[in-house]
This record gives sequence, C-alpha cells and structure tokens, in this order.
Amino acid sequence: MQFPPGMVAVAVLCGLVAAAAAALSAVGARRSAGPHRQAYALLAAASGVALVTLLVGAAVALATAGHAGHTPDGHTGWAGVVAIGTATSGLLFSAGLLRLPGVAATAAATVRLALDGLVMATAFWFVGWVVFSEPTRLLGDATPVACVPILLATVSAALTAGLALIVAFRAPPPRGRAAWVGVGATAVTCGGLGIATGLCQAGPGMALAGAGVLAAGLVAAASAARRPDAADRPPPDLIRRDGAYAFVPMFAMAASAMYHLLQDGRFDALGIVAGSVEGFALVTRQYLTLHDVRGYARRLAEREAHFRELAHTDQLTGLANRRGLLQALHRCAEAGAPCVLLGLDLDGFKHVNDMRGHDVGDAVLAEVGERLRANLRPGDVAARLGGDEFAVLMHGQPADADRVAERLLGVLGRAYDQPEGPVFLSVSIGVAGWTGEPDVELLLRHADLALRYAKQRGKNRIERYDAAYDQLLRRRTTLEHELRGAIERDELRLVFQPVASLPSVRPVGAEALLRWRHPVLGKVGPDEFIPLAEECGMIAKLGAWVLHQACHQLSRWLADGHDVWVSVNVSPRELHAPEYVVQVAEALRAHRVPPQRLVLEVTEHAVATDLDELIRRLTALRLTGVRIALDDFGAGYSSLGQLRRLPIDILKIDHGLVAEHEPVRPVGRDGPAFAPMVDIVMRLGHQLGLEVIAEGVTTPTELAAVVAAGCRFGQGALFGWGVPAEHLEAMLEAATSPGARPAPTPAPAGPPAAPPPRRLPTLPAPRPSGPGSAQVEQGS
Repeated sequence: MQFPPGMVAVAVLCGLVAAAAAALSAVGARRSAGPHRQAYALLAAASGVALVTLLVGAAVALATAGHAGHTPDGHTGWAGVVAIGTATSGLLFSAGLLRLPGVAATAAATVRLALDGLVMATAFWFVGWVVFSEPTRLLGDATPVACVPILLATVSAALTAGLALIVAFRAPPPRGRAAWVGVGATAVTCGGLGIATGLCQAGPGMALAGAGVLAAGLVAAASAARRPDAADRPPPDLIRRDGAYAFVPMFAMAASAMYHLLQDGRFDALGIVAGSVEGFALVTRQYLTLHDVRGYARRLAEREAHFRELAHTDQLTGLANRRGLLQALHRCAEAGAPCVLLGLDLDGFKHVNDMRGHDVGDAVLAEVGERLRANLRPGDVAARLGGDEFAVLMHGQPADADRVAERLLGVLGRAYDQPEGPVFLSVSIGVAGWTGEPDVELLLRHADLALRYAKQRGKNRIERYDAAYDQLLRRRTTLEHELRGAIERDELRLVFQPVASLPSVRPVGAEALLRWRHPVLGKVGPDEFIPLAEECGMIAKLGAWVLHQACHQLSRWLADGHDVWVSVNVSPRELHAPEYVVQVAEALRAHRVPPQRLVLEVTEHAVATDLDELIRRLTALRLTGVRIALDDFGAGYSSLGQLRRLPIDILKIDHGLVAEHEPVRPVGRDGPAFAPMVDIVMRLGHQLGLEVIAEGVTTPTELAAVVAAGCRFGQGALFGWGVPAEHLEAMLEAATSPGARPAPTPAPAGPPAAPPPRRLPTLPAPRPSGPGSAQVEQGS
C-alpha cells in the first residue's frame, strides 16, 4: 500500500523544522555565558529529546500508514517510547523555564513557582479527566483510551502547561521570553501527546498532526531562547496575587467534580490521586508562604532594630548620639533614679583638624570614644553630641561623679598616638545633677552651662553647676543684645584719663576710655562689655566710633589752643583688619587732626598673636603719621627681640611693675627711693629710642620713684581718673593759665605734694620706622 504524498511531505517538513529549531537551541546554549547558561543548556537538551521523539513517532506513523494489516494498537510500545520522550522533554523545558533570567532569583522562589505550577497542572489534568472521561466523553469515539503512554503524556502536558502559565504571570516584566518558552514547551508536550495518541489509538493522521505541533513548539522555544537577557530585577512580593493561584484551581476542580457527580460519574483511583496531589500541593505552598511571611516579618523586625540602633548611635565612635542620650535621660527620669550628667569638650580640637587633617581628627575622636567606654561603670551611658562635644550619664550621687570626672580628666588628657606623631589635648568638664523634680531639658542646660563656665575659666578643669551661672548667662545674653544698639541709642560716652608730664604733673595728654550707661542695667564696666564685643564681632564697630569721637574731641581742644595729644586703644581684631589703616586716615582727615597728635595703643596680647602681620600693620599706620604705643609692657609676652622689631614710639610700663614693687633707696646714696624694674625699663626704652610712660601711679612714693628713674610721663589715679571731656578741658585751662600752679587731680587717697613745675615737651618725638631705628637715633 502506498502512503499519501501529503503525509510524507508533512512528516519531512516537520522533521526539518524540528531539526533546525533543535540546532538553533544548541547553538544558543553553546554561545551563552554567565550565570544563566544552565537555562540555555536545559532548553537545548529538551529540544534534542523532543526532536528524537518527533522522529520516532513520525517514522512509526509513516510505517503504519504504508503497510496493510498494521493497526495502531500494535504500536503501544513505540507509543510508550514517545510518551517517555515527551515527559523527559517536558521536564527539561520546565527546568530551563525556571532557570531563565529574572524568573526565580533564589532556590526558595523556584520551589514556590514549581508548587504553583503543580497546583495549576493538577487542576488542568483533573478538569480534562472529567471532560474527556465517562460519562462526558467530549471527544466521543476519539476519546483516548486509558493506556499508560497516553496517561504519562497527559500528565507531562498538564505539568508543562501549568508551570508555563504560572511563570508567564509571575515573572517580572518583560515577560516575553518566559511566555514564548512556556508556549513552546506546552506545544512540544501537547504534540508528544498527539503522537502517542495516534500510535495507540487514532492512527497516523493524529500522530503526524502531533508532530507538526511539536515542531512548531520547538520553533517557538528556540526563537524565545535567542532573545537578549533581561536585566536583573528585585524579587517580586512574596504574597502578591497568591490568593488567585490558590482559589482559581480549587474552584475549577470543585466545579468539575460537582458536574461529574451530577452526570452520574464515578471517581476512580486517578481522580482521587489528582485531588490528593492538589490538596497536598496547596497545603505545602501555603506553608511555604507562611514561612516566607514569617521570615520577612523577622527580617523587618531585625532591620527596624538595626535602624533604631543606628538612629541612636554615633557612627564614628560607636557611642550613643544625642538622641540616644535623650532616650537614656528620659528612662532615668521616668524611673526617678538619681543621676548626674557630665558634659565634656575637647580643648583645642579644632587645631587638630586644621593642622593634621580631618582623618587624624576622626581617629582621635574614635580613641576618645574607646577611652570613655573603658573608664565607665556598667549602666553608665557615654554619648557624642557632635563635633568634639561628649556627654556621660552616670547613675549615682554627685560625689561619685566627681571621682569619675577626675579620672576622665586624666585619661582623656593623655597623648593620642598617631602615625604622624602624638596629639595632645585637654578636656573641660561640666557636672550637673537633678535639681528637684527630674527635668531632662533642664539637666542638659545645666550641664552645658557648667561646661561653658569651665572653658571660660581656663579650660582643662571641672566645674559643677551653680545657680549663679544662669544669672551670668542671662546677663551676658542681655548685654550682647543691648550692646548692638548702644551707639544708635546714644548710650556710650568717652572719658579721658590724663597723662601728666613729670615732675610737674601738668596734663599733656589723655587716654580715651569707653564707658556705657544703660537706662536699665546702669553702668556696665568695660571689663565686662569689651570682651563680649570682641566675641560677638562688635569690637570693630565700637572701635570706629571711639576713633571718630576721640578725633573730634581732640580737634576741639587743639582749636582752643591746648597743647595735648589723645591715645586710643586698638584691639587685635581691629589691627588685623585690612581696612583699619584706611579708617584711621579717614578719621584724621575728617576731623582735621594732625596725625602726630593721635596715639594708638596696642596691648602685648596683640604682639603674641602674629608678630610679622602686626609689624606690617603698625608700619602702615605709622606711615599715616600717628604714634604707636605698646601698652601694659611687662605684663605680657614681649621680648627684647620683639621690641627691636616693633615699629613703636612709646612704651607704657604696666602698673604692676610700678605698684607691686616697693621702691628702694640706693645703698650709700641719699635722695629719693626708686623702683628697680621701672629703672630697668626706662634704660631699655631710652636705649631703643622710645619714650616711656609709667602707668598705675597711685601714691606719692611711686611718683617719686618713677621720677627718680627718669620717667618723663605718668598716668594713674594720682593724676586723675577717667573724666568727661569738659573736666579735662578745665584741667588743661587751669594748667596753662598765667600764674597757675599745676597740681595733681585729687585721688581717693588724697592729693600728693607735687614738685615744682618744669616745662617739658608735651609730645614724644617720633623715631624712624623699621628695624635698626634705635641705632640710627643713638648714633645721631
């Protein structure tokens, strides 16, 4: 018997297509690389097995169609081979499908997808069993018989179809590759089922139709496997849409079972097995879901605890941060337990960052944290509040805190070894405890006040909070606020302390002194508001006001014919400002004051800051014609080398050298006593070409001593306190009136007897600027 030519053509075409698709899958598997190569290898192996299955089935079908007397029932063995091949290729396709990029990121996700596929496959098989078996027999006479090959092929087709459907819906976008691979795998297994059915029962036509479907499935799978890899994406939500995959299959099985019973059907062993598999798969899947949810909740709790710890911990030192300290303080306040708070600040830490770099600074801060942890008791809390500021919360009495603070003062003051050399720091500590009812904010404020007081009193010390700190802080805050508008409100005044010519004690100059009278606060001393003005940046504004007021008053005195000069104190911050020289020149020009009548007084503290910069500024000021005086000499940092370099004209001896050394009488000589230190400074000043003014002259004995030392000018309470401009003008007029006898201004201790007047120059002669100027004057 001749078999139809169309059947032969279909068989040959299916074989060629299947071979080409299998070849493409093999080439793709060989060229693929990376972590997903295993997926391509599984797909290539599945395509190879499916090709062999197709060739075997097509060959047997053609052989059956070409020989008379052969029936499909005679090829059940070959049908079994096809069914086994179909099941094998289906399993390989399923495994490759699960290994595709982006489908399942972990083994747990793979298990979940496999169980979902099993649930869906069982529902497919059960519904198909109800529809195609007795009594429904949807295919009528073409209904497959219950032989082993067909059963195996149907199970394989149901498993592959169920898994393909799950993966297509559960895979993250884009789902194109997974969907096409699933379609191809389903077509391959359904084609294998058709081949097996044709060999067992339906004849070669069914077998060749199955071969065509199988070849089409191979083409779809091969084309999908050649798509580019999808980017890795985060795993999907563990419980997203799980309810649909649980209820839809169960509803389908329940509905089909009810229909089967209504049609007087019976459940044999296969139906019972299918229902049992569905139930166990659902239970297992839900158990895994519950396990995943519990693990997810546990990880969330762990992360929450971790982030809570991060939120209360300083990352650099490992100590508590401000939030962690506040939490500990609130717990302590709620418990009502006695506790003490220590505020710590590293003295000079900014210089470590500036000179060594922030890496060294961070290493030092980390070492501070280690030392704090190592020297605290169990239960105490150490915290870094920010920068170089730390705190320690101690449970106990203030006496215990004092001992711990003393220990920390020594521990934190030890050297910090670094690769570039040791770092030396000190620490200031403020101590505060509960005052009455526990109040966290108040305790923090008290500890901070105590710490600020410790730093103001010299640093490297311990200060316990005192209620007076509150008053000091409130007054300081009020003064700073009121000082900013004091000039506009006309609350500032200048007073002038006379500088007398010796021994005549005739006033020849004056030092301008700033005074502040507030309408509410009353008189505010300069020792209180001048340092505050320097700290808050107001000193430049005050200095400019004083300069213009002094020049204005000096111009009036000169216009009235008084032979006088005025000196003005200059702060280090003003001196180091580039615009200060221009301000002085403008003030002299605005008030038409001869430059040599203005003296600018510089303290020795300014000399200690930056000598080279100070010399440049003073040189520029002297070029305007003003005189420069070094104030408070002997109480600060000046050295002989600095005096030789400094461009100054006047040396003002500190009152300590005049008042604190009892004048002595030379051995074997008659005459007035003299002060040895004043005598030494006088000789030094004259050798350097400087005029010398003795400050702090308060008694006649001191006056006699400085006169004996050769000092030509004096200043102090003996000659008068700071007085308003009109009072000093009256003194000048009295001293220059015809027949007037100059006398010192009464002092609190009573006016001393003055020596006869002697006409002396009223202004020190200028000396040349620059190094070596003293030698030039001496040589001339």
